[in-house]
Amino acid sequence: MFYLIKTPWLVKKYYSDCVWDIPSGEKDLYLSFDDGPHPVATPFILEQLKKYQAKATFFCIGKNARQEQDLYKKILDEGHRVGNHTYNHLRGTKTSDIKYFEDIRMAARYIDSNLFRPPYGRISKFQIELLKEKFHYKIIMWDVISADFDRSLTGDKCAINVIAHAKPGSIIIFHDSEKAWERLQIALPKVLEYFTSEGYKFKSID
Repeated sequence: MFYLIKTPWLVKKYYSDCVWDIPSGEKDLYLSFDDGPHPVATPFILEQLKKYQAKATFFCIGKNARQEQDLYKKILDEGHRVGNHTYNHLRGTKTSDIKYFEDIRMAARYIDSNLFRPPYGRISKFQIELLKEKFHYKIIMWDVISADFDRSLTGDKCAINVIAHAKPGSIIIFHDSEKAWERLQIALPKVLEYFTSEGYKFKSID
């Protein structure tokens, strides 16, 4: 499994139509959670965010939002934002454009948002252009990955990934999923505690 904890500037430059970070000169961070809502992980996340008065953005899979409608509503009721993450978690570069956009439209029936994050971060330039120009989505990527999806890591290591690489304006990825749960429940509280003690604020993506 190959991935980079910190997104290189060259990648950000090549995909400059996407949002990778949100620098403002303030000590702000942007937590994001992919692949939910999940009946165990998502309530835990919401509890932790409330504890630290933190806001976040949840990129939801359409079929999960449909299955967990009460939980999806709770995310919004607690002041967080949501984004479209396709209906079936499709990889854009391995899916026909017609099928990909139809899957996004299916997800939009359950996810009311102008934010979109491509699963796996894999999307073509054409797909980005069409999503922006025709469907008016903002394509949200990331600056730092916690790697909580990696079963070879510990929760402590995932926390270190974020603490060592995040800076003001960073968009950070965690996952509210079964696969990530073992590491998420350890890493997220540590990240929230550390950055809060350092005077940072956690905001949702506008």
